[in-house]
Amino acid sequence: MNNLIEKIAELKKQKKAIILAHYYQTGDVQDIADFLGDSLQLSQKAAETDAEIIVFAGVHFMAETAKILSPEKKVLLPDNEALCSLADSIKAADLKKLKEENPDHVVISYINTTADIKAMTDVVCTSSNAVHIVSSFPEDQPIIFTPDKNMGDYINRLTGRNMLLWNGACHVHEKFSVQGILKLKKENPDAVIIAHPECQKPILIISDFIGSTASLLKYTQNDSAAKYIVATESGILHQMKIASPQKTFVPAPPVDSTCGCNDCEFMKLITLEKIYRSLKEEKYEVSLPLDIIKLAKQPIIKMLEISRKTGLIS
Repeated sequence: MNNLIEKIAELKKQKKAIILAHYYQTGDVQDIADFLGDSLQLSQKAAETDAEIIVFAGVHFMAETAKILSPEKKVLLPDNEALCSLADSIKAADLKKLKEENPDHVVISYINTTADIKAMTDVVCTSSNAVHIVSSFPEDQPIIFTPDKNMGDYINRLTGRNMLLWNGACHVHEKFSVQGILKLKKENPDAVIIAHPECQKPILIISDFIGSTASLLKYTQNDSAAKYIVATESGILHQMKIASPQKTFVPAPPVDSTCGCNDCEFMKLITLEKIYRSLKEEKYEVSLPLDIIKLAKQPIIKMLEISRKTGLIS
C-alpha cells in the first residue's frame, strides 16, 4: 500500500497533477487527496491551482464540473462507471419538455446534475446555499427545481414556496430507515441525529440538525454532544472521527440492513489502484463540448453573483 501511495505521489510530481476527493470516498483515498470536500468546492479549489491534470475521486458529474471551471486542464475520472443516481435521474430531453410546459418558470438546479442540465439551468445551488438561492427570487416567481425531490420538498417547507419538483433522488439518502434510526436513538438517548437534506422527509423530521456534508462535519466539531447518528453516506465518518476522535459516530441504518445502502456504490468504485492507473495512463478523460462548457458555467456564475450580492459570501 505504501509503495502504491509513493508511486501516485511521484506521478503527481511528474505530471503536475492534483487529486480531488469527495467526502464519500473511502478513507485511504481521502488521505492521499490534495483537496478534500464537497463537489463544487473541490472544483473551485482546482481552478485556482496551476495543475495541468485533475484526478477527481468522485463521480462523473463532479468531474464535469471541474472541467467546466477548468476547461484548459485535463480532468480524469479513475473509473468511468462512477456515475450518480441523482444526477442521472434527469436527462436534457426531460428538462427541455418541462421548460416548454412551464415557460414562465425559472430553473434552479442542484449542483448534482450533469453538464447538459446545468447548460439548461438559470442558476445552480448547493445543499449549503439552496434555501438562500431560492429565497433570492420574488415569492411570486414560479420555479422548477431539479433534480432532487427530497431537497426540493425541504426547501419548499422552509421557504413556503411551491416549486415544481423533478422526481429524482439519491439512492443512498432514499433508503435510510426511520424505524432503524429511532431504535438507535432509543438505545443511545444521548445521541444527536444529523442528516443531509437529500434524505426523505420523515428522516429530516426526526433529525436534530440538517445540513450539507461539510456542514454536518463542522457541526460535529463544534457541538457539545459526544455521540451522533449520521444519516448520510458513510464516507464522511472518516473525517468526523479524525476531527473529533473522542466522539462516537454511528451510521444511520438502511431499510434493508443487508444491502449496505449507506454506502454509495458509485463513489466506492474509486480505489487507490484505479487512481494510480488513471494517472499513469491518463485514462478516462472527461471532455465536454465548448458550447456546453460556456452554457453550463453561467448558472454557476449566477449562483456566485447572488451569494455575493446578498452577503452569503464575500
